[in-house]
Amino acid sequence: MTADPHSPVQQIPPSSLGPDGTASAATALQSPPDPTAGRYTRSELWLHRIVLLMFVFLCAVAGVLLVILPWRPEWTDNHLLFAHPGLRAFVANGFVRGLCSGLGVIDIWIGFCEAVHYHEEKRP
Repeated sequence: MTADPHSPVQQIPPSSLGPDGTASAATALQSPPDPTAGRYTRSELWLHRIVLLMFVFLCAVAGVLLVILPWRPEWTDNHLLFAHPGLRAFVANGFVRGLCSGLGVIDIWIGFCEAVHYHEEKRP
């Protein structure tokens, strides 16, 4: 016995067929998936945008502080380091200052990349 290729059973996807290869009434009556089920709501989307904006702002501020502050006199002339002259000499070293400035540049770059590569996508 051969099956007619134009029969309705041949047009049903195999995932909706029962274990014996026939279409069941329950799978035939299922509603199509909701196209908006995978999307964020408006409030979730705006919350995501605000969190991203705050993260970019925080990265920019911390980065600018880390770039500029090590080269200012306040970096070594503060009351926290007066009691520890060895730590003060270490912090005043050019390598440590450059390392902190480099971390600031990396921090600014992270914030910039997050802002540039932002895109809204469907919920996973």
